[in-house]
Amino acid sequence: MFELLLEHSPMAFRTGELSLARGWPLLWMWAAMAVALVLVCWSLWRQRHLGLWRCGVLAALQLSFIAVVLLALWRPVLRVQHIRDQGNVVALLVDASPSMTGGAKPRRDAALDALQVAALPAVQRSASLRRYEFTDHARPIDAPAAATFAPVTRIGTALREVLQSAGSVPLAAVVLVSDGAENGDSLDEEGLRAIAAAGIPVHTVGVGPLVASNDLELAQVTVDEDAAVGDTLRAQVSIAHQAQRSARLRVYDGGQLRAALDVALRPGAGLTTTTVDVPLATAGLHDLRFEVDALPAETNVANNTRSAVVDVSARRRSVLYVEGEPRWEYKFIRRAMEGDAALRLVSMVRATPNRWYRQGVGSPQELVNGFPPDAASLFAYDAVVIGSLDAATLNDLQHAALRDFVDRRGGGLLMLGARDGLGDGGWGRAPVAQVLPAALPVSAPPTLMVRNVRARPTVYGLESPLLQLGASATDTPARWNGLPLLTDVQSLGALRPGATVLLEALANGVAQPLLVTQRYGRGSSWLLGTASTWHWQMRLSHDDGRHGLFWRQLLHGLAAGASQQISLRIPQRVFDDQSAIPIEAEILDAQFKPVNDAVVSIDMASEASANSSWRLVPSGRGDGRYSATLNAEASGLYRLQMQATRGKQVIGEATTHLRRNSGVREAFGDYQHQSMLQRIAALTGGRYWQLDDLAELPEAIRYSHAGRIEQETFDLWNVPALFLLLLLLKSGEWLLRRAWGRL
Repeated sequence: MFELLLEHSPMAFRTGELSLARGWPLLWMWAAMAVALVLVCWSLWRQRHLGLWRCGVLAALQLSFIAVVLLALWRPVLRVQHIRDQGNVVALLVDASPSMTGGAKPRRDAALDALQVAALPAVQRSASLRRYEFTDHARPIDAPAAATFAPVTRIGTALREVLQSAGSVPLAAVVLVSDGAENGDSLDEEGLRAIAAAGIPVHTVGVGPLVASNDLELAQVTVDEDAAVGDTLRAQVSIAHQAQRSARLRVYDGGQLRAALDVALRPGAGLTTTTVDVPLATAGLHDLRFEVDALPAETNVANNTRSAVVDVSARRRSVLYVEGEPRWEYKFIRRAMEGDAALRLVSMVRATPNRWYRQGVGSPQELVNGFPPDAASLFAYDAVVIGSLDAATLNDLQHAALRDFVDRRGGGLLMLGARDGLGDGGWGRAPVAQVLPAALPVSAPPTLMVRNVRARPTVYGLESPLLQLGASATDTPARWNGLPLLTDVQSLGALRPGATVLLEALANGVAQPLLVTQRYGRGSSWLLGTASTWHWQMRLSHDDGRHGLFWRQLLHGLAAGASQQISLRIPQRVFDDQSAIPIEAEILDAQFKPVNDAVVSIDMASEASANSSWRLVPSGRGDGRYSATLNAEASGLYRLQMQATRGKQVIGEATTHLRRNSGVREAFGDYQHQSMLQRIAALTGGRYWQLDDLAELPEAIRYSHAGRIEQETFDLWNVPALFLLLLLLKSGEWLLRRAWGRL
């Protein structure tokens, strides 16, 4: 109907430009309209017996008629640009990944059938059609055929490869047929900008259901990949779902079931995140497998499983805890850490001015002379906790070592509120003050105040695993709210720009920072502005473990981030459908200074492939870092054994593990990613199409502004719609006059 009335397609009007071709000044048209207005008003004034509103209706009809006639006299035209017939190329890029080709009726076949019926014959009448298919790269084909599948889908890579042909052929448009399930990281912001910069419209044809049906997907599993013996691994698990109300989650370590959890799925959320605790009782490799029980007749069970690899070190973390006087806080912290096989709490309390009481030492000589005298001795610990200790107790060398402990060693420093702690202990004027997350007060009045306050986690605190007191994240706020009040609070001073507040002290509706942290150099520093957390144990039942849990998690977190002299880093421990494994090593000496002249080699062993050796290349930046890219072709577990030598001296060794999986990525996100397809089309000037709405695709391609184009001008003064409008205006006036008896 649209083309019958206006003689041209809607796409021509959508992309074209309307103008007046007569060349007469528009002022003449407005002058003619003004004259017409005067004549119409004069004519109707003589018939004012019709009434004001009837005269107004007749005037509107007459003036509209005159306006349409004047518009026709000025010759309206439509100027359009369209591709030259049979002078351009249109690329048909078809997704041939397993998500598009599997099943009884493959999505690719359904899409090509719909295109053949509704669009491709018309496209081929105006342009040459080139067919491509892709998984990770685009491959030209004469006709759709069976493909050799890559393990990943890279839509961005395939698009850029096809668009590069625009330099040698007049490419008018690209028709991308896909479900949008990009899993090869090729559609980041930089990749999208490169696609848009080509200036070629990409028309995306979406295939597949918008929402998966009857499917549970283990969307993400997040775990700490390094732990100590005795740690409880808290894994964060996200489950994608539809209308299901519950799911059964199981965690296997090798072939043994380590944890099981019934997860209540939030109605209408689409994604539910929960936490599950996995005990790690032994040192060594833990090859974890997270599984969600399959639903009855579930459409895709391959996405119900995720892997995680955790290396558990036999080395115990060491924390040095120093108190200048015996106090309740010290007693209850030590009690909380009793029996912790993964952490060694070495403490020293000043009993008299010249005598220190030591606990947890590894030998009679450890700390025999009090606080470590130099950096070499202090760097043996992973974390340091300082309570009620006056800063003047330490000499200049010890103060410098404490600052370097955080900055260069990468250790964690926690300072506690106390009578002689924080600002009241003179730490605001000590060299370590610059490391702390707040500018401690340096004024004379005491900052430790006797006051009942409630400890309340902030938004950041609720997200931190160190402050989780409940079985799940949703239980934690109530568990914190049920703790007894603290009986004192100490001012921390002005916070630094990089500080993060994890706990607040709340009294009478007013909150002040209580637990604050920041990164500094390679390590982290912490302030806890109270001396009364022991009330959380003293005023509760003996079997209430919240006080002990808080301190164990805090001290483990404090020590876990400490740098090691020899470290081996990989971006993740599980590589799905990726054989290139980037690794980086850091080699430091006993003073934790970079070693840049080491020879660093790695032996990679796997049950599924032959052993191989690799040499790491120094970064050249003088930072003690070395890197290489390993090749893990076969699926399975890999053991990486690194050794760093200088001459004949072995500086150190490090071991880690990783898992290489094949054919995994395509099982996830098995639905149409409509938003991504729409974004590609919008950025390039194309349109997003569904399979039942392809009839206008040939016209959209014809009026593309890319490739070889022609300009054409169409007259609009003689279209049927214009004459029909004139007829309707005059007929309407005649019918009204007849109805009013005033012909």
